[in-house]
Amino acid sequence: MKIVDIKATTIALPLEAPLRHAHGAHWGRFIRTIVEVVTDEGLSGWGELGGGGEAAEASIRGLLPYLRGHDPLQLEQLRWKIMNPVASLYNNRMQLHAAIEMACMDVVGKAKNMRACDLIGGALRESIPFASYLFYRYPGEGFGGEVSADEIVAEAQRQKRLHGFATHKLKGGVFAPDHDIEVYSALSDAFPGDRFRLDPNNAWTVEEAIRVAEAIKPVRNDYLEDFCFGLDGMRRLRQRVSTPTATNVVVVNFEQLAANIRQDAVDVVLLDTTFWGGLRQAHRAGQVLEAFQFGASVHSSGEAGIQLASMLHLGAALPNMSFAADAHYHHLLDDIIVGGKMQYRDGHIDVPKGPGLGVEVDRDKLARYAEYFREVGGYTYDRDPQRPDWYSIQPEARFATPQSFAGAR
Repeated sequence: MKIVDIKATTIALPLEAPLRHAHGAHWGRFIRTIVEVVTDEGLSGWGELGGGGEAAEASIRGLLPYLRGHDPLQLEQLRWKIMNPVASLYNNRMQLHAAIEMACMDVVGKAKNMRACDLIGGALRESIPFASYLFYRYPGEGFGGEVSADEIVAEAQRQKRLHGFATHKLKGGVFAPDHDIEVYSALSDAFPGDRFRLDPNNAWTVEEAIRVAEAIKPVRNDYLEDFCFGLDGMRRLRQRVSTPTATNVVVVNFEQLAANIRQDAVDVVLLDTTFWGGLRQAHRAGQVLEAFQFGASVHSSGEAGIQLASMLHLGAALPNMSFAADAHYHHLLDDIIVGGKMQYRDGHIDVPKGPGLGVEVDRDKLARYAEYFREVGGYTYDRDPQRPDWYSIQPEARFATPQSFAGAR
């Protein structure tokens, strides 16, 4: 089996409402590049990465000369062809490789009648728990506009009714830390027995992070996620608090992973199937973390169904997945996979049973949301559509106030 073509299509998928974070916003849609690897046997495999447009599509298609004739089963050769460390120093190809590897694992699984998780060692679990992933949101069409503690709690209650979440994650850092403390504490009071996590996207100084950690200590915290920036900042925080710490920002490659282990800097690493350069790389990192007795879980980077499937296969095979995974998925109004969006049950999503990634792309929907992208375009992740002159300063982002946010409704 040989690769004969690689295709790339940018799509825009609508969200219930725009999602705010410490460094900008998702402007009511996710932009994804869908990658199709075609083989000489007529099989297609599917991959996905974040962002899109002409440059992203050209970058994917530009790898065809490297990969025409490549056997998609030879995944380690694929890694060296695309992510050679010297070449990647000048042209970072991590996420390009992630999407193509995803597609190769998908097509190989279809050819061999094996699931993607079987290609990395097999499944330890068949259902993956997820957190509710709550955002301060701008108003959407019938949804959104949450600012206050009461509004966030009400949205969390709606998500629990819809999907059964027993872990709740608040995306903080938009407002001043005391507002996050108030909202987060209200969530804890509203759901006795559930678990919680707070993620301000590195917006705080170490000193502010320590203060917040002390204030929320009574909450049933899984961990403190990216409370401050850098391995040194997170190490200083960890030395001063008793709650475990976590990151998906400052440990995203094997060099950083080695430094994290040497410095004993962060307790839990959230593994992303695109940021780490692919499903296999994220799983390898999980095995290293297991060997050194660090925690691991699955990170979300704004996925559609293809990447979600890769996350489910990663979660199935991770030996030390002791926390609910993240997913933005429930914020999407639709998906491009056959059968529509995957469904939560009691806060879990089942690992797909079919070969490869276990999902198939609905080509009509792919065309529909490619056209939608051409209509609405992309957006700049690190800008806020309601505050055109705002920009993030890290640490201590230029926080909004609840009053100014309410005025934008």
